[in-house]
Amino acid sequence: MLTFLSQALKSALLFGLMSASLWAQTLPAEAEVGQAALASAQQWVDQALAQQSPGLPLRTEVVLGRLDPRLKLAACQRIEPYLPPGTRLWGNTRLGLRCAQGSSRWNVFLPLTVKAFGPAWVIKGQVAAGSVMQASDAMEVEVDWAAQASPIVVNLDDWVGKSATRVLGTGDALRQDMVRAAQVFQAGAMVRVVASGAGFEIASRGLAVSAGVLGQQARVRMDNGQILQGRVSDHQTVQVML
Repeated sequence: MLTFLSQALKSALLFGLMSASLWAQTLPAEAEVGQAALASAQQWVDQALAQQSPGLPLRTEVVLGRLDPRLKLAACQRIEPYLPPGTRLWGNTRLGLRCAQGSSRWNVFLPLTVKAFGPAWVIKGQVAAGSVMQASDAMEVEVDWAAQASPIVVNLDDWVGKSATRVLGTGDALRQDMVRAAQVFQAGAMVRVVASGAGFEIASRGLAVSAGVLGQQARVRMDNGQILQGRVSDHQTVQVML
């Protein structure tokens, strides 16, 4: 009986050692595939980002996520990263990884976060919705352009004189959906009309038929009843090209 138990114990111990050995051999292989996939992803993303924003003053940072630890990836001689349709390397996104050469073809998705740091205009205090933006409302600091989907407003002229679309608070980086061209006069207001052509310029007064928004077109009725259309250049002037 003791001999039988001893043999059974030896068999169990041997089985356990064999299982542990097999597990130890399998785990590093899967870990190596995962590490290779991450390395391929990092290299591909770095190259893609360099081509995606040429000339922009951006300092990119990529945070790779984790592959699902439950995945059992077979060894692969060539891993191909790719960008799934409808996604872009911006903010929280994902990258496809597929085995193009190996004993078993597989396809997985790797979550990642792309940050793009660059200069931007950030609100210093609080701006009420509808208020006309002044240069003193913001200061230039470095922010993550990719933190939100709406593009950053880069140039001073792109937001000064425009109105806030909503309440803006301290630390808000100005983006295109936060400002819009300001309305400077209502329909029915008397405005100055400057008509210009080849070698001449004529200034007169007219009645605004439509509201005037800076940089956009407005219609004006002249004293003789003629309706002209031109670009609103300031709070009381419409420029008409003849």
